[in-house]
Amino acid sequence: MKRLPGATDGDETDRAHGDPDGQAGARHVPVLLPRVLDLLEPALAGRPAVVVDATLGMGGHSAALLAAHPQLTLVGLDRDPQALELAGRRLTAHADRVHLVHAVYDEIADVLGELGLPRVDGILFDLGVSSLQLDADERGFSYSRDSDLDMRMDPTTGPTAADVLNTYAVPDLARILREYGEERFAGRIASAVARRRAERPFTRSAELVELLYAAVPAASRRTGGHPAKRTFQALRIEVNRELEALRAALPAALGSLAVGGRMVVLAYHSLEDRMVKREFAARAASRTPVDLPVELPGHGPELRLLVRGAEPATEDEVTDNPRAASVRLRAAERVREAA
Repeated sequence: MKRLPGATDGDETDRAHGDPDGQAGARHVPVLLPRVLDLLEPALAGRPAVVVDATLGMGGHSAALLAAHPQLTLVGLDRDPQALELAGRRLTAHADRVHLVHAVYDEIADVLGELGLPRVDGILFDLGVSSLQLDADERGFSYSRDSDLDMRMDPTTGPTAADVLNTYAVPDLARILREYGEERFAGRIASAVARRRAERPFTRSAELVELLYAAVPAASRRTGGHPAKRTFQALRIEVNRELEALRAALPAALGSLAVGGRMVVLAYHSLEDRMVKREFAARAASRTPVDLPVELPGHGPELRLLVRGAEPATEDEVTDNPRAASVRLRAAERVREAA
């Protein structure tokens, strides 16, 4: 991980990273912002509190939290150096209360340890691909624009989507498409990829989109949305180890949460949401045997769930911010330390 200054100064950062007018923050609309603020407020208000934005992005949620709570210290994590630079500029007014760290969210315990913060009062995860990454043509996240097949959230390290397509064995590629993209035609697509790469390797997203149009049956294309959506999701998850990182990050984050602290998670597909649901549910359940009439000491729930099930965005929010259409929010409060 790499510790960064709390903010940057001037317009050079945005210009250097594809935002010549410095409007990245202005364009970015944080998903479910009022609801996130409302859920975290009881844990943060009126005292020196610490919150972790584990998926900083362009800093929209963080900026609102810092403005709402003058005594708040914020730790912002992101694996994307470009996002950290832009968020730093956005948070300039609060630089003395901000720690920005180049890290993946499964490193949360290490980051807090280095900062001398064993417990925090709030944690936010806004999972999935960010607006910055999706809108940047050169990053390769979007199937609607031709670009290099990259898809790395941290473009400084690791294999690209092209590497996955060109080197993975057909069974492994089919498994990724099936598990991470929930793609019905995973085997068919993986075989088509193997035939195509034997002629020449994949380099551009348009090449993959063209193959997917040919591989996915016409009937499915008419009713199942864009034929590239599920494959692009699966490749992005594999390239960035998203589910592996989240599986490790959830217990680490909850282990860092003080009693009375709150955690909010925004997930955008069922794989992430199910993982969050299971972790919250296990910790919100009593471990006292059901046939005992009283709660055993140290066996009570660690968490109190703050919303019923997974909460979607309202119709008004989706109208104002279409990227909120698939969001599912879950939130919990820590009520006791782990046994």
